[in-house]
Amino acid sequence: MLLCVRTTLDINDRLLREAKKRAADQGVPLREVVETALRDHLTRRRRRAGYVLRWRTEKGRLQPGVRLDDRDALFDLMDGRR
Repeated sequence: MLLCVRTTLDINDRLLREAKKRAADQGVPLREVVETALRDHLTRRRRRAGYVLRWRTEKGRLQPGVRLDDRDALFDLMDGRR
């Protein structure tokens, strides 16, 4: 059983005109255009939550003259000032 609820929404006039035009062009009720847009928006948000960060490591070695315990010297070296 499909349960429908009536509600009142404040919608920007220009946006409502576009939605009404789309409904008329497609020959469907305005309700269907709004429901489809809302359903698409909510579905799209759910997909984004599945992002997984993949950590990538690189092999390397410390270069001569690099001191990791001296931040300023390290920045100077990276900026080419040393």
